[in-house]
Amino acid sequence: MLGTSLLGRLRRRDPGDAVLRRAARLTLVASVVFYACRYGAGNPMLATYGLFGVVAAGSFAQLPGPAHQRARILVTSLPVVWALIAAGTLLAWSTWAAAGGMLVIGFVVAFAGVGNPRLVGLASAFQLFYILASFPPYEPDTLPERLVGVTLAVVLLAVAEVFLWPDPVPISYRQRLAAASDDVAAFLDATADALTRPNGAQDARRERAYDAVAVLTLGRTPAAWAPTAASARDRALRISAAALREVLADADRLAADAPPEPIPDLAAVRLLRSCAETTRAAGRSLSPGAPPVDLGDLDAATGRAEMAYPAGQDDRRGAPDVPRLCRDATALALADQVRVLAVGTRVANGSRLDGEDAYSGLFEYARHGPWTLYWRQFRSHLAPRSAHLHSSLRLAVALAVARVAAGLFQLTHGFWVLLATLTVLRTSAADTRTALRPAVLGTIAGAVVSGGLMLVVREPIVYAVALPFALMLAFGVGGLLGPVWQQALFTLLLTFVFAQLAPEGWRLAEARLVDVMLGAVIGVFAGVAMWPRGASRDLRRNAARYLEASADVVEQTVEAVLGGPPPDRALDRVRRSTVLVDSSYCQYHSERPDPPSRRVNWDAVLGAGHRAVPAAESLLRRNPPGCLAGWPGAAALLRDTGGQLRSAYDGLADEVAHGRTPGPVPVPADCVGELDRLRPSLGEVGSRSSIRHLVEVDRWLAGLAHSLSRIRPPADGEPVG
Repeated sequence: MLGTSLLGRLRRRDPGDAVLRRAARLTLVASVVFYACRYGAGNPMLATYGLFGVVAAGSFAQLPGPAHQRARILVTSLPVVWALIAAGTLLAWSTWAAAGGMLVIGFVVAFAGVGNPRLVGLASAFQLFYILASFPPYEPDTLPERLVGVTLAVVLLAVAEVFLWPDPVPISYRQRLAAASDDVAAFLDATADALTRPNGAQDARRERAYDAVAVLTLGRTPAAWAPTAASARDRALRISAAALREVLADADRLAADAPPEPIPDLAAVRLLRSCAETTRAAGRSLSPGAPPVDLGDLDAATGRAEMAYPAGQDDRRGAPDVPRLCRDATALALADQVRVLAVGTRVANGSRLDGEDAYSGLFEYARHGPWTLYWRQFRSHLAPRSAHLHSSLRLAVALAVARVAAGLFQLTHGFWVLLATLTVLRTSAADTRTALRPAVLGTIAGAVVSGGLMLVVREPIVYAVALPFALMLAFGVGGLLGPVWQQALFTLLLTFVFAQLAPEGWRLAEARLVDVMLGAVIGVFAGVAMWPRGASRDLRRNAARYLEASADVVEQTVEAVLGGPPPDRALDRVRRSTVLVDSSYCQYHSERPDPPSRRVNWDAVLGAGHRAVPAAESLLRRNPPGCLAGWPGAAALLRDTGGQLRSAYDGLADEVAHGRTPGPVPVPADCVGELDRLRPSLGEVGSRSSIRHLVEVDRWLAGLAHSLSRIRPPADGEPVG
């Protein structure tokens, strides 16, 4: 009954058997490598590095993607592994030299992930390779054996990833974006139908579209899959997702403003159907082998809509038909965002852009090489408010202190001190304290069992036979049962390994317990002493600066269309702020949030900032600076609305920075309501295009106000986010 209950518990926690399959794969590779090196070649050094190569690259490395991609990453990382082992071997002659190397390498390896989140999954493995080699005995002549053992382990592990029980391919961000594009396209079709023959069918499609777009937020995407790398393709995916959100918001606004009486010959309807087809094609182009999206039909439909746009009039003495102008302006803005989505998918697929597609600022990065883009992102994170910089420095200092302590106390297995520090230390003090208890309890339990086992069983052959079972328990069962079991079973595994490499009897369990306790203390001290609040505080500060910069964009964009200078510097400032706020946001979701941050709806807060910049660039492409100069009525209306938005953004930034719950934001009137205030003067404007510019600018401001209005304190018992 106990066995049946345990098996049922394991299956509930691993419904697809992914963890057990991975554990079986690692067990088989580790057993083959260890037996071949220890008993086949009779070389303990070869066996040590072979086994720990499997443990580091297979258990500590968290690699995204399908099996063949993970195998390729493992093989291509071998030169870095060789360099780290060589550096550790050569610096092992002195405690201080090894600690200095640990400080530098620990920081560089951890901080390298700012340019590519896929590297973050390799950081712990890379650090383990240096840590293992940096401890005595100082034997540089054994470097070839160490490199051969690790190479054998990594190559066999890469082969096993592809051919032995490969994991099911998870849903990538590109696939999520493609699915969301299809759902949004369906909602566009339903919106077009609602404008001509209302039937209420768009409500279900609207809900599906919002659900599909919601999973594109960085907070709902695993860090290893999030498109936060510096590459042009990842940036294009982020821009495409932002454009798709704008398309959905504009389509929702059109559906809400549908006329009570059907209008069969509406320019917005024809344009919407073309946008739906282009959106659907853009999503499908993200699939492997799919053709790039064609923009010819969309550009032709946009041109026809622009020609028909200024002609909308009602029956009252030729006065402009304001509701129709608002709908047509919204449809044209929507079409522009669809075009951004289509161009973004082209860049995400590696296509080069011609002059027409390369928007001045939005896709400027596509003209630069990967190293230039990586250096820009690397430089952006060398800032006091970078959560990634704080985490890298904290980890490097903790590992260096642990290396000094292990050397000064002359611990036989000082490697375990640094391994415990690496296991316990988290990005916030709260998470570090949470990880401490299971690490200590599991190690104590494992040490007690190991010590008793070593007293009873002293024949190495017993441990050799039982090694595969210990590997399976440590890699599979321990992870499913919880961190206490994981630490206990890993301690037991080390007993089985070192009983065959360097038998020490029950004192091995004692050394393991002392080393883990020392490493845990160092990890907790580093977590409490260095930036203990983790990403929560950085996120609040970065989000506040990001919202303030977005407010500058709103204010300067309004002034630009009224005759002021373009907001180029404000847009660049927001783009730089985006790097830090997105990085803090991703790390924040991996931590236990503090109470002030838990009260903030971060998806809505950051969404309010994200909506300002792409829409502002789109607005200025269609409405050049100075297009509304010389119209006092329009200037007063837009400055009044822009001032309200500026105050709302600044107030929200102040509340977020100090951890207060954002309060409700007043919503200005919609497009039609705003323009009704100017209806008497609309017919006095000499250029009908000025009316169009006013409608589009006011529509943009109303959309920003709507996004701010969604940020409100949660009701009692209501989840945030």
